[in-house]
Amino acid sequence: MANSIDLAGRFAVVTGGAQGIGRAVTERFLASGAKIAIWDHDAALAEKTAAALGKNVLAVGCDVTSVQSVAAARDATVKAFGRIDILVNNAGITGPNGPVWELQLGDWQKVFAVNVEGPFNCCGALVPGMIAQNYGRIVTIASVAGKEGNPNASAYSASKAAVIGLTKSLGKELAAYDISVNAIAPAAAKTAIFDQMTQQHIDYMLSKIPRARFVTVDEIAALVAFAASADCSFTTGQVLDISGGRATY
Repeated sequence: MANSIDLAGRFAVVTGGAQGIGRAVTERFLASGAKIAIWDHDAALAEKTAAALGKNVLAVGCDVTSVQSVAAARDATVKAFGRIDILVNNAGITGPNGPVWELQLGDWQKVFAVNVEGPFNCCGALVPGMIAQNYGRIVTIASVAGKEGNPNASAYSASKAAVIGLTKSLGKELAAYDISVNAIAPAAAKTAIFDQMTQQHIDYMLSKIPRARFVTVDEIAALVAFAASADCSFTTGQVLDISGGRATY
């Protein structure tokens, strides 16, 4: 049985919440008493997930790479909920596997558009409201790859290093308010994102984890739930490791 984390009365946004880690976070938040808006580029899948999970889930089609789409999603969510207390920046892609000199610039830019510009756009849209209410929790899904760098995954690794830097900067900028900003750095989890990777790369990632298994989405969701709670009041600008012992710092 999961430990109880109190999110009662809170209103959360989970980007990429229709499947994988995002869906696990949504389910954990629901169990903790929150209401959640799933922002997902796949609006049909978001609607399907929301219908499956119940009345406290709102599906909002959103392209996090678009400032206009994010603003529209914010407005729709605030109209439905009244306010937004929690932002989970989860939407992400891996990009292609291969050495740096064989990657195409367009592929690199696409990874950064989703993984870095996405959280930047969402934070930019939601932070003013959090400042106005003097409360907020922002949690961004980074990766151990952002700490160590995975060979043949430079775009993904660099993008996750970038959101770690964003987390540290924004945490300091919001330190005068009751708004915590933290990143979660998981090892790989078996989700649909594996479909974007070669088997060779998947085997490499598993070989680096001392626990000798992949992290589960429920384990990640548990850590996200703590970081999104009122109890996480003094920890900010940090990278919370969940890499099965892989991380070296």
